[in-house]
Amino acid sequence: MKMKALASIAGSLIVAGALGCGTASAAPAAEQGCADLGGTVAADQTCHVHNETTTYTIDISYPLDYPDPKAVSDFIASDRQDFLDWIPKFGEKGRNRPYLHDVSAKTYRSAQPATQSLVLDIDDDTGLAHEGHPGTSYKTFTFDLDKQAPVTLDTLFKPDAKPVDVLTPIVRRELHAPAIELLPSDLDNFAVTDDAVIFFFGEGQVIPGENNGPHQISVPRSELAPLMAG
Repeated sequence: MKMKALASIAGSLIVAGALGCGTASAAPAAEQGCADLGGTVAADQTCHVHNETTTYTIDISYPLDYPDPKAVSDFIASDRQDFLDWIPKFGEKGRNRPYLHDVSAKTYRSAQPATQSLVLDIDDDTGLAHEGHPGTSYKTFTFDLDKQAPVTLDTLFKPDAKPVDVLTPIVRRELHAPAIELLPSDLDNFAVTDDAVIFFFGEGQVIPGENNGPHQISVPRSELAPLMAG
């Protein structure tokens, strides 16, 4: 009995050590990703990036504790480059104020299954429709902490589920827009909590020509339970 107890304790220590190594190994990658963006790491382990010229101002802030940090920093680098490429091609010459590109973030978590979601809120005032106010789009990341794998729309729901068919009437109802026709790609940006799956829609994404801001629709997990993968 004593030997079994010792073996059990040793096994627990090995598992705890492995989990600790995984968390520790993510931290240097996250900090390196921040450094590659030219950012600085604050005491609260948040990356801050600021670039300013007479033509544009970029402010980016996001936490470094997401389990797949490279996916986040790679997206932010690409998104920033798209903004910088847009300005010389399509930007207004002689504009009397700089173009703005702001990225902020919020984290969501669930216990069953154990997931962590990171939602990037991206605001910029490129394009004629956004001269008066910045347009908002979203990019989300969700990670299954038990399976150590990203969660996508395909893995969030069962293979035979038809989330578009179920969610289209819900989105129509919540946005008072009976003509909405969702595409699978419209559902790519989501966050998982213990109580709900929150879907994020950028300005004009599901209602063409809309200029009234972005939308977030929280759907109770109880409503989606028959569709969700275990």
